[in-house]
Amino acid sequence: MTPAARCAAAIEVLADIIDRRRPAADALKDWGLAHRFAGSGDRAGIASLVYDALRRRASAAWIMGCETPDAGTPRALLLGSLRLQQGLASPSIAALFSGERFAPEPLTDGERARLNTANLDGAPRDVAGDCPPFVLPELEAALGDDLIPELKALARRAPLDLRVNTLRGPREAVLPALEGYGAAPTPHAPQGLRVPVGADGRGPALHVEAEFLDGWYEIQDEGSQMAALLADARAGETLVDLCAGGGGKTLALAAATANGARLIATDGDPRRLAPIHERLRRSGAEAEVRTPRGGKMRTDVLTDLDGTVDRVLVDAPCTGSGTWRRNPDAKWRLRPGSLATRQAEQATVLDRAARLVRPGGRIVYVTCSLLPSENDDAVAGLLTRTGGAFATVPSADLLAPAPASFREAVRRTAHGVQMTPLRTGTDGFYVAMVERRA
Repeated sequence: MTPAARCAAAIEVLADIIDRRRPAADALKDWGLAHRFAGSGDRAGIASLVYDALRRRASAAWIMGCETPDAGTPRALLLGSLRLQQGLASPSIAALFSGERFAPEPLTDGERARLNTANLDGAPRDVAGDCPPFVLPELEAALGDDLIPELKALARRAPLDLRVNTLRGPREAVLPALEGYGAAPTPHAPQGLRVPVGADGRGPALHVEAEFLDGWYEIQDEGSQMAALLADARAGETLVDLCAGGGGKTLALAAATANGARLIATDGDPRRLAPIHERLRRSGAEAEVRTPRGGKMRTDVLTDLDGTVDRVLVDAPCTGSGTWRRNPDAKWRLRPGSLATRQAEQATVLDRAARLVRPGGRIVYVTCSLLPSENDDAVAGLLTRTGGAFATVPSADLLAPAPASFREAVRRTAHGVQMTPLRTGTDGFYVAMVERRA
C-alpha cells in the first residue's frame, strides 16, 4: 500500500472507532480481516496513523477548526495529527491527500489554510493537553504546574521495555542477544532493558525470539517493574498477588525472591488469569494460582489465608489514565460513571487485602492511574474504613529499594509515590504501602 492509501485506510478505521465507540484494537483487527491484501507492514503503518490521531484527538480537531474533539471528523483528526504529531508541512500532507487512486480526496482551501496557519495558541487546557475536560481538575491536583508538559508527554509514543528474568540469569547475560535491536539498560529498573521503536511507533517482534521463548525476559513497562520492586518482596514471606491478571507482577515478585517466597496469585476475573500458566512455565517462576469459580457468585479462594499473609500486592483495576501513551483511545471512552465504578472496585479489593494481612503485614497498592481519586483517596478511604488498624509507610521507606535516580525523579504524594512519563519516563504508575499495626 502507498502512504496515501494507508491514510485513506486510517480514516476508515477512525470512522469505525468514533461511530461505534469501540476500542481501536478491535477496529484495526476487523479492518485487517476485511482487507487481507494488506501486509503486516501496512497494518502496522495504519495502526500508527490511527493511534497518533487518537493521541492528539483534541488538538488535531482544534487546529482543523472543529469546535470540540467529538466534532472532529476522522479526516480532520488525521490531518491535524499529521501536522502536530508527525510535523508534516502542508505540501507534504497535500501530496498524501491527492485524490489519486486509493488516496483521500484533495485538501480543500479551508483545510490548506488551517494547516498553514493554525496553532494551539489560546487553546483550552484540555485541548492543549489532549484529555477529557472532566478529569482536568484531578490531573491538575496531581501534576500541578507540570500539567500541560505531562499531558504532552502522555500524548507521545511509548517505548518498548523488557524485564530480564533473573531466575534465568542476569541482565548482562541477555543483553548481547538484543544489542542488534539497540537494547540498552533502562534508566531506573535494575533488570530493565529499553528497545527503540521504529518511525511508525512499532517495536521489533521480540516475542518470537529464542530468548523470550526460553523465559529470559518479559515485555513490561519500566514503571510496572518499579512498582514490583517497591513491593519489596522477600524470601520466606507469604505473598498474595490479589489482582494478578496475566501475571506480569507475579513473575517479577517470584524473580525478586528467587522463588524463595510462598506466592499465591489470583484475580476476581478468572478470564484474566488465562495467560499466567504459560508465563509461569516459560519463566521458571513458582506460584500457586487460585482461580475463582461459580460465575457471578464466585467463591472466595483465599479465606484460609486471612490474617496470615506478610504482603499483599493490589494491582487495582483503574481507569488506566497513566497508560494513555499506549492506549490513547481509552481516554476518549472514559466517562464519570466508569471512574465511579473503578473507585468502588478499588475499595472492594483493598478491603479484601486488609483481611488477609497479619499484624505487621503490608498492603502494596498499585494503579496505572494519575487520578488522586484512584490513588491517595483510595488509600485514605482504607485507612478510614479500618479505623486506625493501618498506617501509611513513609515514602522514604517505600522508596528504599529504588536507585537514587528514581527517588529523585518520582513525585511524592500524601500516601505514596506517582510515576509519570515526564518525570520518570515511565507509564503513570502510583504505588503506596500501608502496614497493619501490630
